[in-house]
Amino acid sequence: MYNIIERYIKKMTRDDINNFAISKNINLSENELDFTYNFVKKNYQDFFSNPKVFNINRYKSNYSEENFSKISKVWNEYYKKFANYL
Repeated sequence: MYNIIERYIKKMTRDDINNFAISKNINLSENELDFTYNFVKKNYQDFFSNPKVFNINRYKSNYSEENFSKISKVWNEYYKKFANYL
């Protein structure tokens, strides 16, 4: 499964990130989109190797208050849904 995720992330574009955010009613600024895209591209391996130590609150300063609140909800939703697979 990890290989599938790795291949997808390597092909992922800024538009993919933005479209997902929009689908969750999150309107990222250009800076927020850049941060998110770069973060995912650079850190996905670390996350998958040890997801339990990942603390989303560490990145709060990179988002508006409204967006961070929405991102936290989405994060928690997906983490609960897929935690057993990580």
